[in-house]
Amino acid sequence: MDIVQYAVSFLESSKYFLLFAGCFTEGSVVMMTGGLLWHSGVMEFWPAYGALLLGDVLSDTMWYVIGYSGARRFAERWGRYVNVTPAIIEKAESKFNRHHTSILIISKLTMGFGFAIATLITAGMLKVPFARYFTINFLGGLIWIYGLMLIGYYFGDIVFLVPKELQIAVAVAGIIAFFYFLKFISAHLAKKEW
Repeated sequence: MDIVQYAVSFLESSKYFLLFAGCFTEGSVVMMTGGLLWHSGVMEFWPAYGALLLGDVLSDTMWYVIGYSGARRFAERWGRYVNVTPAIIEKAESKFNRHHTSILIISKLTMGFGFAIATLITAGMLKVPFARYFTINFLGGLIWIYGLMLIGYYFGDIVFLVPKELQIAVAVAGIIAFFYFLKFISAHLAKKEW
């Protein structure tokens, strides 16, 4: 078996795990990609949706645990790599004490207004009851993932209008553009005073 056949075989047999792993590390773009793959028939909806939901929930849980077990030390040492600086945590913490339930709901459904990871870490740091945290993130994830999968699915309609030779390039370019759009919005919102 040559390397190309092996790679194709590996990707085919691991596609849902790869979707899960991608969502765990970079959720929104992978969710949209899952919708595109669903549209193209590469993946079935329910297994893809389940893999994305599991990756999203486990990622949110990881950030909660980091917050619960030592967010300030994490922010001081590694925060600059994930846009979680002590200043951002202070900003989130001041609002969080009074309105943590509504903040978690809004954060989940709006990519956190640029503070998604800081919000999740702050929830752990302030010891929001885990059952409440998990329920809010799970229910919000159901909506967010489905919405982004639909964006990817309908983006597939555009991709399939392009000549076959260019479809992969258009799909990759569209997903990359969406990724940078989300990063731009997130960075812009992180700079605003709330």
